[in-house]
Amino acid sequence: MKFKDYDIEHFLTDEFFIQWVKNPNENNQHFWEKWISEHPEKRKVVQQAASVIRSIQSNQNTGISDALYVDMFENIIKAEEKKMPVKPKPDESNSWFSIFSIRKIAATVVIGFCIWISYDVMVKGVEIQTEIPKTLIVSRSNPAGKKSIISLSEGTKIHLNGESKIAYPEVFEKDQRKVELVGEAYFEVAKDGRPFIVSVGDNAINVLGTSFNVRQNGAGGLAVALVEGKVKVNDRLGNQVLLNPNEMLVIEETGKFYKSDFDLMEITGWKDMYLIFNSDSFEEAKSKIENWYGVEIEVKGKISETWVYSGQYKEESLENVLRGISLTSGLKYTIKGRKVTITKP
Repeated sequence: MKFKDYDIEHFLTDEFFIQWVKNPNENNQHFWEKWISEHPEKRKVVQQAASVIRSIQSNQNTGISDALYVDMFENIIKAEEKKMPVKPKPDESNSWFSIFSIRKIAATVVIGFCIWISYDVMVKGVEIQTEIPKTLIVSRSNPAGKKSIISLSEGTKIHLNGESKIAYPEVFEKDQRKVELVGEAYFEVAKDGRPFIVSVGDNAINVLGTSFNVRQNGAGGLAVALVEGKVKVNDRLGNQVLLNPNEMLVIEETGKFYKSDFDLMEITGWKDMYLIFNSDSFEEAKSKIENWYGVEIEVKGKISETWVYSGQYKEESLENVLRGISLTSGLKYTIKGRKVTITKP
């Protein structure tokens, strides 16, 4: 019989299940967590069986051992096999035994006995764990100046930028794949039939298989740039927007949103180690440098509000980037460890 066909009495006498409840290890824990996620309809039965087994284990003074418990159940089942006729007669259809099989009676007796034990244990103040193990949540984060690539179990690849964090279950649910993002990431979603959902604050991005960039700013704004495929974005106000390739959705801090085109290199170049400035204001350039290199920039003097800078660097040092900005703008700089001072002459 397969596990999906088990009732509570089957779980109570299954050695592999009992071992997981009493002595969970890496192998049996991984199996049962994954099996439960794929058979959610069995979660309640599994929880009941686990509770009964833990009840027996928790009470050290009941006088019943695990071996004796299993023997009791097996003996009742054997008795059933000897007494039950191979083909019941028609006139037995109204008998009490035709409504409740010996197997169910056996399970009822054993479960009833275990409930009495559970009550005795609870009265004595022994806490019984009734929750089955939950799916492990994996969390990855990058400080400023660091980038990483994360490969998920179903084939999706995530490029995580600096000052960003992502969390996801070790084993996805049967009907969906959901991750939570803070910061910026580029997704290459694998197609496997289940929707892939990226939760960013109060916004949700729904995809089936596609490539896109998500950037969240600290004030609550969001930008979703679609490279290929199709995505649907739901915001906190209940709006729903569909994006086609080469479209970017910008959601402002106020909730206002709009679509626009985008420059592929400018938006996604960071994952390939390109630092791009495209007519950036001083504050935008400053923020990019701090995030890219993990430094703190102090400004001395007043920078013009009309100051802009454009440039492209691939895997360049902080020194070379600052030198390039200095040559075109006349700003001076000094570097001391993780602190950069920019001075307007």
